Amino acid sequence: MTLPSKYFYDQSGSELFDAICELDEYYPTRTEASIMRRNINEMVSAIGSANRLIEYGSGSSLKTRLLLEKMQKDVTYVPVDISGDYLETVAKRLRRDFPKRRIEPIAADFTLPFQLPHSDTPRNRDVVYFPGSTIGNFKPAFAATLLSQMRNQVGKGGGLLIGFDLQKDPAVLEAAYDDRRGVTALFNLNLLRHLNRVAGGDFDLEAYRHIAVYNDREHRIEMHLESCREQTVTLAGRTRTLEKSERILTELSHKYTVSGFTEMAAASGWKREEIWMDAKEYFAVGMFRS
Repeated sequence: MTLPSKYFYDQSGSELFDAICELDEYYPTRTEASIMRRNINEMVSAIGSANRLIEYGSGSSLKTRLLLEKMQKDVTYVPVDISGDYLETVAKRLRRDFPKRRIEPIAADFTLPFQLPHSDTPRNRDVVYFPGSTIGNFKPAFAATLLSQMRNQVGKGGGLLIGFDLQKDPAVLEAAYDDRRGVTALFNLNLLRHLNRVAGGDFDLEAYRHIAVYNDREHRIEMHLESCREQTVTLAGRTRTLEKSERILTELSHKYTVSGFTEMAAASGWKREEIWMDAKEYFAVGMFRS
């Protein structure tokens, strides 16, 4: 059984993910942030004179602040996130902290085509910002489709600034997705709570435990919820029986090589311009042009 990972992100899920990003074991956020702080001037130069910065899965927009502080004043920031309430809270903070910026949030599922806000200013260059290695949450075929959607959205001459996680010691990966404090477990279980609320589910959260394992063949972390007993569950009007120890797949997180990611992006219409990495080569941020 598989459940869509987009249901992680209601208000509670978004707050739990923010907490995950502060954990010692969870290296991606702080590593990506360090890459951006060290190379921010080069990144802004590569972005160029963009009139819109469109962030897919914006969440708390913390790393975006580094860009907004350096980019030209007339850029319009368009954060896109599925959690509308959380998005409005973040947008309100950004408007307070960047009063001269245009902040135009869009509550949408970015895995589907969505309409950008109308702009009265002449279109110069749109750039998609997709941080946090979220691209790795999709199987390669769909990740390529999403990259193509971005390419079509910005058009010829547009840009893509994207983070992606790199292949490394599986022990480092498994610790990052199964922390000692159990915050990731709460995040995983919150998906069931969210589905109970929005899709008529009747999951008993105490009847599942969090599992995170590295699939070496597919180069990905897999997060599961394991049934602690035999049970029958209902979701969206459908009933299913789960055996004891049966697992529900809730998230995939693919890990790339730079060459492998570049090839996938090229097949979707993107040309690599620059790659920035940390000293350990744990994580990469890439600039691509359509």
